[in-house]
Amino acid sequence: MLTTLTQKLAGVFKKVRGWGSLSEANIKEGIRDIRLTLLEADVSYKVVKLFIERVTEEAMGEKVLKSLTPSQQFIKVVHDSLVELLGGVPADLGIKSGGISVIMVVGLQGSGKTTTCTKLARWVETNYSKKPLVVAADPYRPAAAEQLALLGGKSGIAVFRKENARPPEICMEALRYARENSFGTVIIDTAGRLEIDETMMNELVEIKKRINPQEILLVADAATGQVAVTVAQGFHERLGITGIILSRMDSDARGGAALSMSYITGKTVSFIGTGEKTEDFERFYPDRIASRILEMGDVVTLVEKVQQEVDVEKAKKLEKKIKKATFDLNDFLDQLKQLKKMGPLENILELIPGVPKKANIQFDEQELVKTEAIINSMTPKEREHYKIINGSRRKRIALGSGTNVYDVNRLLNSFSQMKKMMKKMGKGGGRRGNMLSSFMNQP
Repeated sequence: MLTTLTQKLAGVFKKVRGWGSLSEANIKEGIRDIRLTLLEADVSYKVVKLFIERVTEEAMGEKVLKSLTPSQQFIKVVHDSLVELLGGVPADLGIKSGGISVIMVVGLQGSGKTTTCTKLARWVETNYSKKPLVVAADPYRPAAAEQLALLGGKSGIAVFRKENARPPEICMEALRYARENSFGTVIIDTAGRLEIDETMMNELVEIKKRINPQEILLVADAATGQVAVTVAQGFHERLGITGIILSRMDSDARGGAALSMSYITGKTVSFIGTGEKTEDFERFYPDRIASRILEMGDVVTLVEKVQQEVDVEKAKKLEKKIKKATFDLNDFLDQLKQLKKMGPLENILELIPGVPKKANIQFDEQELVKTEAIINSMTPKEREHYKIINGSRRKRIALGSGTNVYDVNRLLNSFSQMKKMMKKMGKGGGRRGNMLSSFMNQP
């Protein structure tokens, strides 16, 4: 996410730190480099101009020039200006404590709108404890309702469908259904087009008048850069959107849309989609995103992800096993499954302070799949006592997992090394953070 922007800004700050002391001349040089980086990242020219003016005014002040740590103060100025540019404070959804809250989701075809509706429904259910109903209000795109029903079925989200009806009538009928069946939130997946047109907008305006939504959220594809910003302007002028959801942020290396959207529309980005799974959905926190861009990490989000996915009781039992050196392959398999729930490993690394985007830390997701298959092909006794796995057992495990004996040997050797590390940890030595890295990088 925002890899190109992050790497280029890291280069600028490396140069700034190398100067030792700062003067007006080299601050101007640093600001010029930041300006070029933002323009290359497809950030709106107006936004870049505003951002550079803010940074220049702050950086040329005595607080930076006469600071004992001028380079750190300069970076802080850039960070704080980024936070302000991204909207300052996170946006809250207008979810009512009582009655039904209605959220109208709009956007172009192909922006990820239907998938986002399911993600949003799950997020609302988890954070507001209000039973969500997603409405299939797009009768024009082939199989749109079927796609929504499939996504809803996988996520356990209720979906309302009605054949042979116009979208405004579908939405009104859905509200009646929601009242009769005790739903707390109704999320409308409206129809989109390949481009903004008068027919689409008139229909959306009619829906807005008839259902009076608390929120009108625009889904825009972050990877399209300035195109997404232009689309947002068009929707806001006709509908008065209340917030923005940037989909496919995991594919946005440049960052133009994320950095331009709030300023251009005057509306805060509410959420970002960071993957294809339902759980790959985050509330947009300007300060956290700014920290990620500047490679300061995002510990708060990392902790939240761990709290959501890690079973506390299991974690306590695991700690005891590590201390007693009784950790087995069943425990390791359980840890792999919990790790997978947290999302792609690259995204997790991005949240850890001090880990640069270009760091030579590579995890092959397929290796995790292969490892899981190998362990699943073992008997319960083999998982508990891996040392009994002899040559014939290794051949059987390889055949059952669709791998080869070399892969099985590599896993067992890696696990043996991990056990040794855990034994040291149990005695108070070793470094816990190296466990997964050591396992994944075994030859």
